Parts: sequence; structure tokens; C-alpha cells
Amino acid sequence: MPSIDRRRGWGVMAALAVAVALIPFAVLLVETPWKHLGDLGAAAGPVAVTAAAGGVALAVVVGLGLPAAWYLARHASTPFRRVSEAAMVALLLMPPLVLGLVLAYLLGPDTPVGAWLLRLGVTPTNSFFALVVAQVYEAFPYFVLTAWAAFTTVPRVYEEAAANLRPHPLAVFREVTLPLAAPGLVAALAMAWARLVGAFGAVIVVAYHPVGLPVAIWIGLEETGLASALPLAVALLALGFPVPLALMVWRQSRDPLAG
Repeated sequence: MPSIDRRRGWGVMAALAVAVALIPFAVLLVETPWKHLGDLGAAAGPVAVTAAAGGVALAVVVGLGLPAAWYLARHASTPFRRVSEAAMVALLLMPPLVLGLVLAYLLGPDTPVGAWLLRLGVTPTNSFFALVVAQVYEAFPYFVLTAWAAFTTVPRVYEEAAANLRPHPLAVFREVTLPLAAPGLVAALAMAWARLVGAFGAVIVVAYHPVGLPVAIWIGLEETGLASALPLAVALLALGFPVPLALMVWRQSRDPLAG
């Protein structure tokens, strides 16, 4: 009997946690003026900006973060690994607004980096380039730390055995490491996409223009209130949710232990 009561108590707590998590979606469902969603033609520009910048930012995050996560997972005892972990955690914990201020000091036209970018013909702030940079910095630690954890779940013995048959390291990585780490890497990819599409704190400091969806929501809230901001929030969810949901479905289809 005590074990049954204990399970029932855990079940109640789990149900309460799910209910709390669903509250924001319930409020959005009830309060959004759905009859005005057809007037969202003005959101096409911010949607396109966020999607385009997000695609570029995700490519940068994966291109830099995937090899970095693998290296850190396979060199766990080096001092560089400890420094890298501390750096990623620090970047993860840095408030996005503070990150934006730091990027503004880094990319400002009067800074060495900003002046160098201007000489290359790249506008360092309030530009598509700045938006991509802000999105990359907001999403990068989430991807690296999650991908890092995914690679640590791959037994080294499998890679060592495959190396005897496929002496090229890239072949072992492609044919053994990536498939075994795929469930965790999918979670890292989904987390990175959701994070960079919704990036706001750093973006509003260094890339107020071009206007992406998070900034458009802020502008609508400031100018006309919730009535115009909530439909834009629905558009942001429509842009951000499909990729993580599709990846979750793919992960469950590939994972024999998934319920």
C-alpha cells in the first residue's frame, strides 16, 4: 500500500508539473484574437528575416559546435576541456541582454573588429550579419553542451573496433559515432533552433534592424499592446515549433526504447 500511495503522489506531482507547463499555451490559445490572424501580412517580412538569419545561424552553430563537442567529449582529461566547459557554461548563464551589450562593444563601428568589418563592406551592427551573430551566440552553448553529452554516450570500444575496418577517422565518425549519438544530437539541434529563432535580448541591442519576429513582437507590444503582439507570437511559435517537433518524431522513430 505505501508503494501505491507513493506512486500516486508522484503521478499527481507529474500531472501538476505538466499543467503548469501548459498554462502559457492555454493563455495564448484563449487570448489570441484569432479573427485577426488573416491580417498578418505585415509579419511576412519579420518571418522571412528570422527564418533566413536562423538558417544561416544554425549552419554556423552546427558547423562549429559539432566538431568542438566531439573533441571535448573525446579529450575529457585535458585542461583545455575544463576551460572549454567553464566557458560554455559561462556563456550559457550570461543574460542575453548583457551578451548584447558585449557584442555591441565588440562589433561597434569604432572598435577594431567593427572597423575591420566595415573595410570588408560588412555592416557590423543593425544588419543581417549582426542578427546572425547574435543568434549564434545565444544558441551556441546550448548546442555544444547537449551535443557534448550525446557524444559521451557513445562507447569508445565501438569506435576503436570500427577504426580497424575503417582507418580514416572521418569514416568512423560518419558511420559509427554520428548514428550512435544521433538521438542526443537531434535534441541539441532542436534546442539550438528554438533558441536562435526566439533570440531577443542580444538581438535588440545589436540588430534592432532588420526587424525579426521577436523584435516585431516587442514593437507591436509597445505601440499597440497585446492585441497586435499575440498574433505575432503565434507566428513565432509556428516558425519555431515545426523543426523541434519533426526532430522529436524522427528521434522516436529511430529509438527502439522510445515509448
